[in-house]
Amino acid sequence: MAGDESEGEPNLLRTVLRNGIVAAALTGRAEPAPPLDRPWPAGLRWTRFLGIGRLPFGLVTNLFWLVLTVLITAGTSSMLREPVRADAANYPGDGTALLFAFLVTAPLALRDRHPLAAWRTSFAALAVLSISAWPVGIEYTEGGAFAALMCVYTVTVRCSRDITLGVALLSFAGVWVKDPDSAPGASVLLLLPLAVGYAVRVRRTSRRELAEQERRHQDAEAVLTERQRIAREMHDVVAHHMSMIAIQAEAAPYKVGSLPEETRRDLTEIRATALDALTEMRRILGVLRSEDGAETAPQPSLDRLDELIANARGAGLHVETFLDGDIDGLPPGVGLTAFRILQEALSNVMRHAPGSRVNVEVSRDEAIVWLGVVNGPPGTLDGPRRAGRAPGAPLPGGGHGLVGMRERAAALGGELTARPTPEGGFAVTANLPVDARERT
Repeated sequence: MAGDESEGEPNLLRTVLRNGIVAAALTGRAEPAPPLDRPWPAGLRWTRFLGIGRLPFGLVTNLFWLVLTVLITAGTSSMLREPVRADAANYPGDGTALLFAFLVTAPLALRDRHPLAAWRTSFAALAVLSISAWPVGIEYTEGGAFAALMCVYTVTVRCSRDITLGVALLSFAGVWVKDPDSAPGASVLLLLPLAVGYAVRVRRTSRRELAEQERRHQDAEAVLTERQRIAREMHDVVAHHMSMIAIQAEAAPYKVGSLPEETRRDLTEIRATALDALTEMRRILGVLRSEDGAETAPQPSLDRLDELIANARGAGLHVETFLDGDIDGLPPGVGLTAFRILQEALSNVMRHAPGSRVNVEVSRDEAIVWLGVVNGPPGTLDGPRRAGRAPGAPLPGGGHGLVGMRERAAALGGELTARPTPEGGFAVTANLPVDARERT
């Protein structure tokens, strides 16, 4: 068994090395190029006072490297056309010298958008320069070496570990094959971009993972906070029902003249159980209560829909309502959830599409309450319908946006969808079971 394991380790190493080399030379792909309109780093934002900082950072960076590439290309071409080489018998001409200079330096301008292609081009150009009959005695040019090192750095930052390993192996092999005398110094120079690039990649990866972890934490916290809010609001609804059970159980013996003693004991036990349940619910609510206390106002329902729509119109929205079915006799929990979803949807419209036209639809059949809030793109407030009306403050929301609305719908066994519309607006639709017990 030990022999099998020892035989497998070299095979695994050879596989990793082979895959890395193949990926570096042929099949590998770098991470997508950063956008040209990315913001300036914090340490360079002072450039806004010079005017250049008002341009996109990515665009300025690419222009800088393009101009530098042109300058290095011109310098390399001039070096290749010095009299000591231009007077040689095998001098191919100024055009060929310029082509050589362009091939070894052009990857410098390409590396930001296509780092792996830039390294491959640089590697091939230096190989062609090495095997060509001219110029004699020149293994490297300063511009070509600088471009190659920058390409190695960018590949290390933007490519996977396997590709970086393949690039490193091929680069080290190239410098030793190209010129063994200068290979030790060239190898040391290669270690610098590899080490710095790896450190930058690790730092960037750690930042991305930290940001993703923070986003997941915020989402989870929003869900928990919204569930606490829902529990506090539903407490009033359930407490009302439990109180009614206790009152009816206490009053039942007085409505009927003659009740069996066993029935009286059962009613007394029902009342006691209902009161105990109310006590336990208050304890649970105390655990969920926020530091500033739970809301004490009566919980709203769809009987306050007109008030909600009036507030939305006062905030600058042009709202049209479509009502169908009996929405006044909903169970308290369903009515509260429907009101909060509509309230939060209208609040989101005010935040993200002020002045838009909004269609609010509420319909009910025997088992389902359907809700819909569909808004158009942000509108202007100076048209004939909006004359003399200024946009108001956003409506007070009922929770944490889409997260809160989904939690409320799911608490009743319903569903909520939110998606953009082809016209440039947004649509929030939900269906809530009238009798939640049938869906659980």
